[in-house]
Order: sequence, then C-alpha cells, then structure tokens
Amino acid sequence: MDNLAPLTLGVTLLCCVLGVMGLHAYTSGRAQREALIDRLSSAGQIEMGPQRRFRGLDRRLRRTELGRRIELKLAATGLDVTPGEYFLYVVAGAAALWLIAASVLASFFGPLAGLAGIWGANTFLNWHRAKRTEAFISQLPEISRVLANATQAGLSLRTSIAMAADELDAPAGDELRTVADQLGVGRTLDDALDELATRLPSRELVVLVATLILSNRAGGQVVSSLRNLTITLEERKETRREVRTQLSQITATAYAVPGIGVGAMLLINSILPGALDRMTGTFLGQTAVVVSLGLYTVGFIAIRRISKIDI
Repeated sequence: MDNLAPLTLGVTLLCCVLGVMGLHAYTSGRAQREALIDRLSSAGQIEMGPQRRFRGLDRRLRRTELGRRIELKLAATGLDVTPGEYFLYVVAGAAALWLIAASVLASFFGPLAGLAGIWGANTFLNWHRAKRTEAFISQLPEISRVLANATQAGLSLRTSIAMAADELDAPAGDELRTVADQLGVGRTLDDALDELATRLPSRELVVLVATLILSNRAGGQVVSSLRNLTITLEERKETRREVRTQLSQITATAYAVPGIGVGAMLLINSILPGALDRMTGTFLGQTAVVVSLGLYTVGFIAIRRISKIDI
C-alpha cells in the first residue's frame, strides 16, 4: 500500500513520456510528408488534384465493407467521385425524394420513394459500370491487335501494355494505364490483370487476361495467340451487336411496364386530389399498393431476365 503512490507516479510519468514521443513522431512524419509533396510538386513530378470534400467521412467509410464495395464500383465506372461524396449524395437524394413524395402524393409513399432513390443510385452505378464495360469490350480487338504488333516487334509484355495505354482511347487507355502503373510499382502481371478482370467483368476480357497470363508464365507463341484472339473478338463483337439490336424492343417494354403503372397512379391522384392519401390511409389500401408495386417489380425483373442472353 505504501508503494502504490510511487508506482502510480512512475506509470503516469512513463505514459507522459510515451505520449510526448508519439506526438513528436507524428508531427515530424507529417512535416516530412508535406515537405516531400511540396518538393515533388515544385519539380513537376506529381500533379495535385482538386481538394476533395468530406474527407473525414470518406476515410471512415473506406474502412467499412460498404465503403470498400462502393469504392470498387466507383473505380469500375470511372466517375470522379469519392465513396464519401457518393454516400452523402445518395443519402441527401433519398431524403429529398422522401419529402417530395410525402408532400405531393401521400405520407405512405415517402419511405418507398427513399428506398427507390437508394435503389436508383445503385442501379445508376451498375448501369454506368455496364456501359463502361461494353465500351471496353468493343475495344478489346484493338487492344489485342496493338499488343500483338508490339510483341512481334520484340517488346516485352509489360512495355506493350504501357504502349497500348498511350495509344488507345478511354476507357481502354485508362484501364491499361492503371495496369501499367501497378506493374511499375512492383505488382505482378497476374495480380494486375486479375484486378482488371474484376473491375470490368466480361467473358471476352477473361479470355484475353488468361491468354496473356498463360503466355507470360509458359512462354510460347504470344503473337499468334493474340492474332487468333483478335479474330475471335471481332466476331463476338458483331454477334453481340446483332443480339442487342434484336432485343431492343423487349428492353423498352421492361421499362415501359412499370412506367405505365406509376403514371396511372399519378393520373388518378391528379384527377381525384387526395385519392392516394385516402387509399393509403387504411391497411387494405397499403397492402394493395405494396402488392401492386411488387408485381410491377417482378414483371420488370422477369422481362429483363428473359431478354438477357449470354454470348
């Protein structure tokens, strides 16, 4: 009991010393980082981008599973938006839709509109990702042709990828530039190409990545493999275009069916003001609205599934 006071004093002094040392290490590291950024910026080696907003929220969100999923989707879309900015915009948009639907239609439609806003934001990312993937797939024959020519000229596969990144337009040029930068900092070719196939999933890209990886591992006729792959990709590109043209009417029907239902509901509310409010004021009316919206959703998904053909 007599030694408790000196022990407490010693532990307190030790904690103070460790705290001062930690604070000194943090401040010195931060100063070195800022000095390095200033030196590289003045030398023109790096380009400072615009100051991002909501950096604190973005850092905390990236540590979560949701943030990592959002970051992966945003990287695939190529949008200049951070996960924190996207999350805040989605929350604000869902809240705005909630208030608008509750004030214009009925209070029952507020939560439904908020959920529809969140679903729409996720659908927008998926649509933008699919659009970018389609654009990348359409450039795959040109990518294969450039890599084949560069390899035939005696360049290594890493150099060929960097050269293709400089010659091709977006999105192929941007994605190959990302792969070249990863190879430049020491990542293996297998990991860099696998990450590319994960960002832009497609059968054609998987075939190209597998061809490049196998050729890099086992050697062999890289040029002939790439030239044969170029012909195959050209044929698949034409087939995909024909199938998409044939299914355009079904795709339009899938979006028209739920649009007609929502339009009819708004038309009834405009003819009989307050009709939706009175209808959703009872449990039976709320059940009818939920069931009808569910049926429209099932019809939309069913039509999209029927019109989806994997090539």
